[in-house]
Formats: sequence, structure tokens, C-alpha cells
Amino acid sequence: MGRWRAVAALLRHNQLLNSSKPSSSPCLWKRPPAITSHQIKASPFLNSRCFSAFPSPISIYNNDSDSGSGDVYQSYDFGTKEEEDKGKIPIKAYFLSTSIDLKGMQADNLCNVVPPTSRSTNSIALRFPDPSSGIPTLDERESVSNCRFMVVFQYGSAVLFNVDDNDVESYLDMVRRHASGLLTEMRKDDYAVKEKPLLTEEMKGGPDYIVLKTLDTNSIRIIGSVLGQSIALDYFVSQVDKLVEEFAGINRAMEKTGTFTMHRKKLFQLVGKANSNLADVILRVGLFDRSEIAWREARYALIYEYLREEYEVTQRFGNLDFKLKFVEHNIHFLQEVMQNRRSDLLEWCIIFLLTLENILSIYEIVRESSGGSL
Repeated sequence: MGRWRAVAALLRHNQLLNSSKPSSSPCLWKRPPAITSHQIKASPFLNSRCFSAFPSPISIYNNDSDSGSGDVYQSYDFGTKEEEDKGKIPIKAYFLSTSIDLKGMQADNLCNVVPPTSRSTNSIALRFPDPSSGIPTLDERESVSNCRFMVVFQYGSAVLFNVDDNDVESYLDMVRRHASGLLTEMRKDDYAVKEKPLLTEEMKGGPDYIVLKTLDTNSIRIIGSVLGQSIALDYFVSQVDKLVEEFAGINRAMEKTGTFTMHRKKLFQLVGKANSNLADVILRVGLFDRSEIAWREARYALIYEYLREEYEVTQRFGNLDFKLKFVEHNIHFLQEVMQNRRSDLLEWCIIFLLTLENILSIYEIVRESSGGSL
């Protein structure tokens, strides 16, 4: 504090010295007329400290010197990040089985079922109270920000909204009781949504989260459908990757040995697995089925299209389809090789039978000729 007061006194002394010199430019500050002692006594305000219209750098650093901190913007940056994270609702998407009995799950949780707003039967939405929720809302109307939601899909995905990590397993256990074909390795994806009623647009995208002007149950269904399809697509892509790797191993072995050994039954199993993966993605997951909710209202369509673009659903299916074509090409090639092998075997069998028939005919001729000579 002492060094800044000395600097302030020095600046005021220089200002008084400069003001005593005549000004040659009309744009410069001119010295005011002299004030008499009578005027000083008449105006008590003139006895106070002089103020300047220009900002003083001394007042800026006084607080800094008192606090002992050299980072002036530290609290501002922290507040901005805190404001950005404030109000975010965490979303967790899981793919834990190949099939879920939605009717049985709905029967066990009738009091928590959210009434459907579309004719789609491949999913149900469940709503649970959240007494410990500390998420603030800007109005006192019924808000989904104070509740927990779980959207469950028939093909094996479950999407949780506003559920803490400590409570995730209890919700997933509810799904597992009605699931079949449980996976040994469950897949997971994280996202977030933020409700901002003062937003000028209907929605706004952010890094790993989306900001909505209004968050309602239809928005939750839309977000859940895209995240559920995305996490399911990850699983089917991994299955196809295993097929690609298996055929790559077969091709490497053929490159070394010039032949391959595979039973016909094994090849048919690979054909069935590739076809079932493609059928599940298109039919059961409904990757290209238009959302009825998004079809009715434009604001839900914006959310739907943005999330599909954000998760690159179409591009990832294109990559999946390309890998399946590679698998299909290899299957056709191996089928032709096996068919040629079978044809060769049949040809050798025919040759053997013809040779045996000729041998028997020659034997009969020789026997008859030897019997006639006797």
C-alpha cells in the first residue's frame, strides 16, 4: 500500500506542474481559473480529495494488494466454469442385453410408467422421485429436472437421466430382472442435458451436452432413443469387427498355405451371425425408423437430427455396412471353394464307380470266355 500512495502523490505533483504551463492545443485540458480563499471557505466540497474523469490504475490494484493474490481473473474464470456446469443433468446410456421384456417391466412398475405419447412399442419411460436433487429450476412449474428418468428399449438399451453413480446399479438391476441374453461386458456412454428457459433458440449444442429451452418427457424420449441406438450400434459394430478379424485370419492362413480348413457348419454359423447383426440393427434397433414425436413437432425434430449428427449414426452404419460387405464377399468366396471341393469329390466318386463298373464288365467277359473254352 505504501508504494502505491507514493506513486499517487508523485502523479498528482506532476499533474500540478504540467497544469502551470500554458496549453497550445485547444484539445488539451486547460488550467481552471484561480480560486480565492473566500470561495474555498464557501464550498466545503473543494476541501475534499480531487477526482479525475480518467480511470486511476491505483484503485484497480488496491484490492489485489490487500488480498495478497496476483491473479486478478482467477475468481472470474472459476465462476464462468461453475455457471456452465450448473444445472446439467447427467445422462448414462447402457447396452446390457440382447432383449428386454417391456411388458413384464411395465407391470412391475405401473406407478412409475410415463404415459406414452406415440404408438411406438419398442420402449417405455419410467419416472422416479428424486428428493435429494439439488438442481435449481427457474420456475416453480412441474419440471423434469427434479425427477429421475429411465428409458428402456426392447433391443437391450437403458438410458438413465439424473441418476447418481451410486444409484446406477439399483436401476440396472430392475432391467436385468426382465432381460435375456445378458452381455458379459456391458457398454456405457455418458452425455448431459441442460435446461435454459431464457435461451433464444429451441436448442443449442455444446461439448458433450445439449442445452434445451424446455426439457420435457418428449425431449427425454428423443434423447434416450438416439443414445440407446448409438450404444446398441457400438455393440453390433464390435460383433462385426470380430467377424472381420476372423476372416482376416483365414485370409492370412490361405496366403501362407495356399488352402484353408473350415467345416461347412462353421461357415454357415458365420453367415447366420453376419445376417442377424444386420437384421437387428435395421429391424430391432430401428436405426432408420422415423421418430413419431420428431415427426409431429419441429423442435423435437431439431433435437433428433442434431443428436444423430452429433453421434454420427448414419456414418457409423455406413462403416458397419462396408464391413458386412467385406464379410459377405469372403463368405461367397469360401462357399465357392467348398462347392468346388464338393464337386471335385463327386467327380472322383463318379470316376471310381465307372472304373469299378468297367472292371466288373471285363471280369465277366473274361469269365465267360474262359468258361466257353472249357
